[in-house]
Amino acid sequence: MGFLVRLIARVPFLFIASRLYGASAMGRLASALVMVEFAGLLATLGQTRGLAQRLDETGWSGRKQSLGEVYDPDAATHAVADALLVTTLLAGAMSLLIWWFPQSMYPRGNFSLAERLLVLAVWTMAVGDIALAALAFRFDIATTVRARAVVEPWTLSITAGLAYFVYPEGGLALAYLASVAAATAVALVALVRAYGLPRRWRPRPLALLRLALRNMPLAGADAVEWGTRKIDVFILRFFIGNEALGIYFFAQQFASLPQKLKTSFEPVLGPVITRNVRTGNMAAIAAQVCQVGFWITAAQTGIALALAIPGAGLMGLGGPAFVQGTMALVFLLVAEVVAATGVVSEAALIYVARMRNLWISLATIVVQGTLTLGFILAGQHFGLPAVWQAALAALAMALTLGVSSLVKSILLSRIVGASINNWRWGLVFAAIPAALVGALAHLLPEWAELLFGIPAIVTVYCMIIWRFGFGPEDRVLLRKQPA
Repeated sequence: MGFLVRLIARVPFLFIASRLYGASAMGRLASALVMVEFAGLLATLGQTRGLAQRLDETGWSGRKQSLGEVYDPDAATHAVADALLVTTLLAGAMSLLIWWFPQSMYPRGNFSLAERLLVLAVWTMAVGDIALAALAFRFDIATTVRARAVVEPWTLSITAGLAYFVYPEGGLALAYLASVAAATAVALVALVRAYGLPRRWRPRPLALLRLALRNMPLAGADAVEWGTRKIDVFILRFFIGNEALGIYFFAQQFASLPQKLKTSFEPVLGPVITRNVRTGNMAAIAAQVCQVGFWITAAQTGIALALAIPGAGLMGLGGPAFVQGTMALVFLLVAEVVAATGVVSEAALIYVARMRNLWISLATIVVQGTLTLGFILAGQHFGLPAVWQAALAALAMALTLGVSSLVKSILLSRIVGASINNWRWGLVFAAIPAALVGALAHLLPEWAELLFGIPAIVTVYCMIIWRFGFGPEDRVLLRKQPA
């Protein structure tokens, strides 16, 4: 439900940004966020996933800690404080670096002071991710929903609308800063309530250095996984103008919704996997990866159908010029569906084969970058419009992520000694009727297609996947459990 709320809340922002600020302003924002979000990701140092293993070794299980300290009741709080300190130091250094070289955000220049101040989001974004990962370890997903699906998108939309009448040159940047800050504030308040303030804690430089070195493979895997979703924008900003990039960014905002779905399972799946790794229960890991993989694939397929079939209408919300980005939207949605198997496989590989997973991820991003560049140059050679060149970049992403998913699932299946497969025929049984409903809705006026067609597609898909795809062990996911 949180993702549906997030989708509804994101639409006003996209409408305001496209209609008031225009595609060029959205393109500048997309160009800047590539560097800001990358810096924020590196500042977490892989701790959004590594923190689960660290907490499992300290405050949760009561066993001797990995860094050599004797167990104490405040161990979990100290581990979170260590993670926040490391993140703060790294975020500060990266923010200064980007501030000194603003061309890294805006290679074409032409930016306002507010747009340059986007570097302030590096720290707030990274700290918020750490806080939510710590809360997820204690199975608090409600805070993630409140922060990411309610507070962040609505703050973004409201601030963007108000800022246009005060400071239109940098209104989108100010709105983004406000939204990230508000979401992080919600996360930090919940973090203090769950873990308390650290007592008798002091910074430990050597322990923090060991923690940083230990998390390097995780940080690399996180950076590469993020890079597969952003290298297209990073490359495109050097080849196409801000307007075409803004249209592509508009499509990405819809397509990134399924990607957010898997991030809610990751922090919960992490602690479960780490406990089974500790006990050597590889069969349980395989079963959990397959089950969660099916959940994510099923949800992403339904979302992809609901957004791709009326894709022209969705893109038309930004104006007539945005409709030409429909094909990019379709390819981006396909990429998220085919990536699901690789995502859940990696959730286990980072604990049982860190370096091999990292090498596969590095090869993936190199292939994707090469393929993206080749497709763009081919598009330019044949004189394709800039937006179609962007669509080719999305196609390169879909092809690369599909191959990567296959390779990672094969590697994990060999390690755990069981098949890793999230495919079920129920997906086909649900997708075909949903697509037919979408085709009928396409005959309606555009406003009716969006207003009635999308809910109809989702309803038909969910009813059939629940009946023919989900078994009793899957349906427990959506049931309220007794205390």
